[in-house]
Amino acid sequence: MPLDAELHSRELYTANAEDLDDRRWTYLPYGPFADAEAYREWVTQVAGRDDPMFFAIVDGTGQAGGVAAYQRIDPLAGTIEVGHLCFSSRLQGTTAATEAMVLMMRTAFDELGFRRYEWKCDELNIPSRNAAERLGFTYEGTFRQATVVKGRNRDTSWYALTDDDWRILRPVYEQWLGPANFDKQGVQRQPLRGLISVVRGRG
Repeated sequence: MPLDAELHSRELYTANAEDLDDRRWTYLPYGPFADAEAYREWVTQVAGRDDPMFFAIVDGTGQAGGVAAYQRIDPLAGTIEVGHLCFSSRLQGTTAATEAMVLMMRTAFDELGFRRYEWKCDELNIPSRNAAERLGFTYEGTFRQATVVKGRNRDTSWYALTDDDWRILRPVYEQWLGPANFDKQGVQRQPLRGLISVVRGRG
């Protein structure tokens, strides 16, 4: 749902505070935040923008545990990027996190008609690169010395899905997210990466 300071800032700050070493802010151009009020001020500044367009990721309990955004939105070229990903420890690696990413893809491709969906991250951000590859994004190369973040050089790794990729992968996402893929304890029976490899002929 759209990010809202009144609804989400307190829950998100509390969830992020569980990361005691503040590692989730390493590759983002902002954060960590000194206190809940500072975080709320940031949410107030970015919420409601058209680009980047921020969303709160809400889990099955109704609690906000992460943030994501559409950005670099170019309707004429048919391209859109997902970015500003900041998932708390309680959200990372969960079915809800994957479902949120799939829902954002579905909106971009099926509802808004984009033909290219991009994911970019610092080359050193291994968790982000692993997440993109797990979701089936194709690595397209690294832009060396692309920018500077918090006084450090950033080489940016580019990943993307096209609308053709989406048509192939959408049934795979639906299969993975379906109840038949999880046991009574909620443990996946088949990993998403493996299912994607099969449909792409690498399994």
